[in-house]
Amino acid sequence: MLPEPEAEALAASGALLQRIREELAAGGNWIGFARYMELALHEPVLGYYAGGAAKLGAPGDFATAPELGALFARTLARQVAELLLPGEAILEFGAGSGALAEALIAELSPEQYLILETSAELRARQEARLGARARWVERLPERFRGVMLANEVADAMPVHAVTWRPHGVQERGVAEIEGRLAWAERPASGELLAAARALAVPVPYESEIGLVARAWTKLLAARLARGALLVADYGFPRHEYYHPQRSMGTLMCHYRHRAHGDPFFHPGLQDITAHVDFSAMAQAARAGGLEVLGFASQAQFLVNCGITGLLEREDTANAARYAPRAAEAQRLLSPAEMGEIFKVLAVGRGVSRPLLGFAQGDRSHAL
Repeated sequence: MLPEPEAEALAASGALLQRIREELAAGGNWIGFARYMELALHEPVLGYYAGGAAKLGAPGDFATAPELGALFARTLARQVAELLLPGEAILEFGAGSGALAEALIAELSPEQYLILETSAELRARQEARLGARARWVERLPERFRGVMLANEVADAMPVHAVTWRPHGVQERGVAEIEGRLAWAERPASGELLAAARALAVPVPYESEIGLVARAWTKLLAARLARGALLVADYGFPRHEYYHPQRSMGTLMCHYRHRAHGDPFFHPGLQDITAHVDFSAMAQAARAGGLEVLGFASQAQFLVNCGITGLLEREDTANAARYAPRAAEAQRLLSPAEMGEIFKVLAVGRGVSRPLLGFAQGDRSHAL
């Protein structure tokens, strides 16, 4: 059983539910799941990321790698340092609590650290933490030179939910049935239908297609004059994403550190995610003129960048300091934790290869 929200949170969810009902009424009691996910996560004031509730750490719903400690950021800094040229900037998307930015700034002292953050609550936390050490931007720069970072950002982008049935490809959407939100299907069409038909899956089958992530990657490719985009997230290359045994898709919800599969549980109060199709992102980057610079598991990437050496420098006699670092490394590297399910993709323009993070175990051939 999931814990019941407080009265104030329930009221906020109720307000978002009314907003969703308005869209349903305008659409004949149906909206695509991608639109529902956009409303649930990003609707101004009411959406999960736009609202004021805590999201990260113990009081929130989930923890990202930078929230575990500084080891992830200190290791990532080695790859960023290799990519960054004098006069160039770092641009982080969705900077969470500001933990990654704070550690990277301390390690690298970049000339500019830019943050593009859509959540007002998280931006306020970042500003309080970082002050003048970073600069917040409202939109993507027209031309950017440097390193773009997206750590656990792509998984929160709206996805289209699709089901393959004997009578054809259906788009899964949302309707209100007997006063409750529920799944409802309509025939897929347009770009979504074309993308679904390009996938070889058994029938019946359910999954997601990340058209928004593809468009976002193409946009970044158009704006990146020189440098690289590093995407760290949980996901798979296409042949694993649409594996016959993964026939129920990858949608997952997170509420107070509990993972479950009901995206209609109190809209606006929980995170809704889908795993990343890294092959689709790589193809979108290539279509935008970028080169795939590397693709590896998070564990392999961090080992290549020297995480074990950083841990060895810690004083093992100081248990109070060493034990948390060792526990952090365990979570980051263990296949049973974040080490294998999380991947790192690097794409760029005007960058020499090979990169440090992909010196061993590069899986670019799998994309």
